Amino acid sequence: MKILVAGGAGYIGSHTVKELLAEGFDVVIFDNFSSGKEKLIVGGQVIKGDLRDKEFLKNVFDSQDIEAVLHFASLIQVGESYLNPQKYYTHNLISSLNLLEAMLDKGIKNFIFSSSAAVYGLPQQIPIPEDHPLQPSNPYGQTKFFIETVLQDYQRAYGLNFISLRYFNAAGADPEGQLGEMHQPETHLIPNILLYLLGRKKSFEIYGRDFPTPDGTAIRDYIHVSDLARAHVLALKKILKSSSSAEFINLGTNKGYSVLEVIKKTEEVTRKKIHFIEKPRRKGDVPVLLASKEKAEKVLGWKLQYSSLTTIIETAWKWHQKNANRKA
Repeated sequence: MKILVAGGAGYIGSHTVKELLAEGFDVVIFDNFSSGKEKLIVGGQVIKGDLRDKEFLKNVFDSQDIEAVLHFASLIQVGESYLNPQKYYTHNLISSLNLLEAMLDKGIKNFIFSSSAAVYGLPQQIPIPEDHPLQPSNPYGQTKFFIETVLQDYQRAYGLNFISLRYFNAAGADPEGQLGEMHQPETHLIPNILLYLLGRKKSFEIYGRDFPTPDGTAIRDYIHVSDLARAHVLALKKILKSSSSAEFINLGTNKGYSVLEVIKKTEEVTRKKIHFIEKPRRKGDVPVLLASKEKAEKVLGWKLQYSSLTTIIETAWKWHQKNANRKA
């Protein structure tokens, strides 16, 4: 069975491709390599192209016998989305609409969407369940919310079979050491700490010591990228067996760690002291984000394997040490 993975050379996409190949799927990676990396491709057919090019996309679907699509391709930086919302609305929305149009033109109706906890905005309850009100507080989150609305309309009107996976803080690296995080610029907490310890960053900053949390720093739900990848394969298998599916599912751990707790655990794993500079809160940062994982366990049969904070940091540390010579 041939599966198209849009954004398959990115962080989460590449780990999912590895999982798909291990399960025997025939994978076509579609990526423009604006942020994806050739180093993160472990197999499958690779097509370099941009989802905003409708004609090229049509030719890809005409030449490939695709049966399902996993969509990871997206701009993801919350801060940048505030500064340049036009870029985010144009890129994330148009690329998704073009992809869905190309699918439906070929009668392909199986779609797994990479969504985000950003659709919830400021949490009204913790852990956040899937029926929590959707009130995104930044343009990035708005783009994910808009696409989810499109998916529901397309399911009703065209019979689109979809599962939208809303995940929280992806972290860690492939336990076998083949894959890991290579964002440029890097905005995530754990890799920024590790790059600082490896001398690839001159300083390390934390943002906000005045959150209403026990130690004043923001609390997040960290989930290992390999557990995320597994959830995508389980979602794909479920959707291929279903004649009609329209699901929104959180991927998280029900457990959170503050920035200072992550720093402390990283010091334990690396046996290195971390010095940080305190900065003001970033616009749009909420105090606590934790996901309810009950629906993922019930609907997908999903079980966490690598998402202890220790394992997340150990696998990420191994990856970043291996790739320490790359430009920070």
